[in-house]
Amino acid sequence: MNRLYHYPLSPFSRKVRLALAEKRIEVELVEERYWEQDPDFLRRNPAGQVPILRLGSRILADSQAICEYLEDTVPTPPLLPQSPEGRYEVRRLCAWFDGKFHIEVTTKLMGERVFKKLRGGGVPDSQAVKSGSKHIKIHLDYMTHLLDTRRWLAGNDMTLADFAAAAQLSCLDYVSDVPWDKYEAVKDWYVKIKSRPAFRSLLADQVSGFRPAPHYADLDF
Repeated sequence: MNRLYHYPLSPFSRKVRLALAEKRIEVELVEERYWEQDPDFLRRNPAGQVPILRLGSRILADSQAICEYLEDTVPTPPLLPQSPEGRYEVRRLCAWFDGKFHIEVTTKLMGERVFKKLRGGGVPDSQAVKSGSKHIKIHLDYMTHLLDTRRWLAGNDMTLADFAAAAQLSCLDYVSDVPWDKYEAVKDWYVKIKSRPAFRSLLADQVSGFRPAPHYADLDF
């Protein structure tokens, strides 16, 4: 049995779940409270991060490395373009959302409002939350700029870049931290990707102690 060790509100886990579902690779989901640093978990990935994918006897870690491995081994449907220029643009945007967006937005909003409570870390830092709320608008402006001339974030076809972005935003949307009403182009893009069959398991996620926003699972919100 293939297994994905994940946490429901980990955007990196969600990115891999989307890629697996799009490529119709069935896996058993095993929830991992990775911050508790369980010894068995650390043996699978000494970096102490999710996701970890077990495919047969092979153990794979790091969301981008996993997704590119899946692309190499299960190329249909493709999530990377054929051209070097197109592949570069997808990788650039994956790095943007996995790195810059995650650090400037997700860790400031989800990290303070959700994960700090889960880890028993006290009350949210209001300055960090304020910073996250400021920076998400900058990133949504950038996404609007990209979508002005493209059907999807990296070009005219859906790619791994869209999954990287949607993974971050879907976590934030779970707790209603995305100002959709001010970003119609990004909202339209999100509705389009949210409606894909690959997204269904994400919309069914439930995290103890945190109710999803009322619109979270609505395909037309």
